[in-house]
Amino acid sequence: MDFLQTLVSIFMQYGYFAVFGILILCGFGLPVPEDISLTAGGVIAGLGYANVHIMFFVGMAGVLLGDSFVFWLGSYYGEKALTLPVLRSVLHPERFEKVREQFKKYGRWVVFFGRFMPGLRMPIFFTAGTSKQISFIRFVLTDGFAALISVPIWVYLGYYGAHNFDELMGWVRNGQTIILSLVAVAILVVAFYWWRRKNREKRGEK
Repeated sequence: MDFLQTLVSIFMQYGYFAVFGILILCGFGLPVPEDISLTAGGVIAGLGYANVHIMFFVGMAGVLLGDSFVFWLGSYYGEKALTLPVLRSVLHPERFEKVREQFKKYGRWVVFFGRFMPGLRMPIFFTAGTSKQISFIRFVLTDGFAALISVPIWVYLGYYGAHNFDELMGWVRNGQTIILSLVAVAILVVAFYWWRRKNREKRGEK
């Protein structure tokens, strides 16, 4: 809770720009939890220092811009970028190899699930860029779809719990469960439509 209060104090002073900047740095592996940063943005909106709907868009922009820049680094510089100090400290060669193996198997689905894996998010997005298996537009769409699940949950949790930090922290602890449940529902919906399309194709062949 102390860390959340610290972020809230900073964000109250500098508003949207601070939230936006922290989220971009989170994309580079800054050891600041993205969910807590988004929640803190929601809190200052709940306290009257910002508009919660604008904060949602600021959160989305910060998240996607940070992720996109990491993807671009991988796409433009390839594995040479691993020598950069900003990446070398958080993306070890062993981790890079493990993520690359998973990306070869599952493709853009790794990008989708990477949004919900704080410790692996940056390595996954960098590897997506180096792989050349996914275009920038498809990356943004996939990452953006995942962000539409997570970002509003954290921002609006902060907004509605701004006046009760103890209760809010309980919500934050359960927030990841809520997000993963929504992801599971999304997967089931996609699987259902895929199954229905396959059945239609089979009936059409007959």
